[in-house]
Amino acid sequence: MGLLDKVERGIEKAVRGVFSTGSRAQVEPVEIASRLRREVDHKAITIAAGRTLAPNVFDVRLSDDDFVRAQEWGTPLAEELCDVVIAHVRSQGYTLQGPVRISFQRDDVLRAGDFEIGSKTEKSTGGPSAPPAPRSNLPAAPARQPVRMQPVLDIDGQRYSLNAASIVLGRSSEADILIDDTGVSRRHLEVRTTKGITEAVDLGSTNGSYVNGHKVAGSVELTDGSTITMGRTKIVFRLLPANTGGRA
Repeated sequence: MGLLDKVERGIEKAVRGVFSTGSRAQVEPVEIASRLRREVDHKAITIAAGRTLAPNVFDVRLSDDDFVRAQEWGTPLAEELCDVVIAHVRSQGYTLQGPVRISFQRDDVLRAGDFEIGSKTEKSTGGPSAPPAPRSNLPAAPARQPVRMQPVLDIDGQRYSLNAASIVLGRSSEADILIDDTGVSRRHLEVRTTKGITEAVDLGSTNGSYVNGHKVAGSVELTDGSTITMGRTKIVFRLLPANTGGRA
């Protein structure tokens, strides 16, 4: 949620003036950001175990007055809102079939301060053609691809990138990540990544493995910030932008 909060603060600081002059009933950018997240959650569809598809194309319909204010700010606002959607999709573990695109439209029926959002899933064709033009004279935000995330483990001040599909943790020198803890078994835990989903799998350890305080029975999916406990050792699972190279 840190990145999302940062984006929201940036939107509010940058464009509050655009939406806060004139009459009291006006749309605030943070309201649009919040509604976009709800729209993503509402329209997300589970299509397979561990895979939930979210919409990636959004139309924000505004009243005449609010649309004029949106025009004054233009594409930068839509770009920031694209970042809000991408951050929310990433935090919830959703899947996108194409780049995120947001456009603003004028709706004569809406009153100042009211707005509506429509969404759909549009599969990327992988071609070089530009996205369809929005039904207004305000340009749509440039399509933005979700940032690829790198799973890492933070252990006793050291960070390990999970660059293989299977990483074994344990007290044995043959483990991929050596844990120097007498409460840890020789082959204690496997961290397994398949199709973007990372799971912790207990390997029949003597003292058990725990994720966020709950004992692992079989396997447990890991999300950003999950805490793994093995013996006296605490491990934090994190998802970082891949271009950081696994460093903070």
